[in-house]
Amino acid sequence: MNGHLALAIAICMEVIATSALASIQGFSKPLPLLAVIVGYVASFYMLAIVVKTIPIGIAYAIWSGMGIVLVTLVSVVVYRQKPDLAAVAGMAMIVAGVVTIQLFSSMKPH
Repeated sequence: MNGHLALAIAICMEVIATSALASIQGFSKPLPLLAVIVGYVASFYMLAIVVKTIPIGIAYAIWSGMGIVLVTLVSVVVYRQKPDLAAVAGMAMIVAGVVTIQLFSSMKPH
């Protein structure tokens, strides 16, 4: 499997799992809890595949950075949470960092 496709899947699964955390209500809601467990297991499984072709530092930076941004977007749409200017500025810097890594890093996996 292509490393970038596996990374995209890992990010999507992490976003699903993290977004479902807000709905488990102290582990009393089984369906969101299942989404959390399956999402994180699938995400880490895919991340293990990713690091075969993408250096772990770069993979983790992209995985966590994009996860932060996408979970925030889900929180805006689903939970009606509104990030303030500082949150938006911080996420813009995260995205800029991910883009910089993608465009300019020459780090190779071992």
